[in-house]
Amino acid sequence: MPHQERTFVIVNTLGLHARAAAQLVQTSNRYRSEIHVEKDGMQVNGKSIMGVLTLAAAKGSQITVTCDGDDADQAMTALAKVIENGFGET
Repeated sequence: MPHQERTFVIVNTLGLHARAAAQLVQTSNRYRSEIHVEKDGMQVNGKSIMGVLTLAAAKGSQITVTCDGDDADQAMTALAKVIENGFGET
C-alpha cells in the first residue's frame, strides 16, 4: 500500500483555525487513503474536523501529514498545495 509522509510549517497568520481546518478536512475527504495529521506527538484523523481543530496549530507550527492508500500520492499532492498556499489566506 503506498505511503506518503511530509512535514509542513503552517504559514497563514491565523493558523489552523476553523475555516483552514475545514479546507484541510474537505481536501482529505476527496481521497480513499487514510490520512493523519500530527503535531507535537498528537496524531488525529485528517478527515475529522474536530480532530484537526484539537491540534491548535498556530502560525509557525510544524505538522506532519501521512497518507496511506492507493491514492496516497494524489492526496499528498493536493494537501501540500492547500497547506503551502496558506489555505488561501495571507
